[in-house]
Amino acid sequence: MRLFLLLATVGGSSVAQSNVVPVFAVGGVTPDLPLVLTVLVALRRGPEVGCIVGFVAGCLQDVAGGGLIGVQALTKALAGFAMGLLVGRLWVASPLVQVPGLVMLTVAEGLARFLLLQFFHFPVSLGGLLAHVVLPQALYNGFVGAACVLIAEAAEVARRRRWV
Repeated sequence: MRLFLLLATVGGSSVAQSNVVPVFAVGGVTPDLPLVLTVLVALRRGPEVGCIVGFVAGCLQDVAGGGLIGVQALTKALAGFAMGLLVGRLWVASPLVQVPGLVMLTVAEGLARFLLLQFFHFPVSLGGLLAHVVLPQALYNGFVGAACVLIAEAAEVARRRRWV
């Protein structure tokens, strides 16, 4: 049941990324819901699950978005694995760790995607990419991630109260 729920959530975030999120674009910048989901799952379940969720979400995003197949899958899988490694090292239950971690990981994932696309001679400058895509998306992901963390915490508190 948990695996089905996780796969449905990953698929839902990918569908929402391609169909719903463009409506909420601010200045042409949209949040990366599959990355937000990957980070939050990796922080709760560890590096292996984070890597798998990132890979599946990235594959679905690659297929829906066009372009080079596998770029999003590789970078999101690495991001999920890297964020999952923090579980034993930092107090990741705190939103003060989760949200800045999401923002920094968004920047790192954008840079990794840029470096990967440079192998295929993708015509974009690093400064332009950082200023117009990566940094605004990192801030947007931070706001969306903060909202998701607050919703998850509220759901956890409500669940605890129901059992008491």
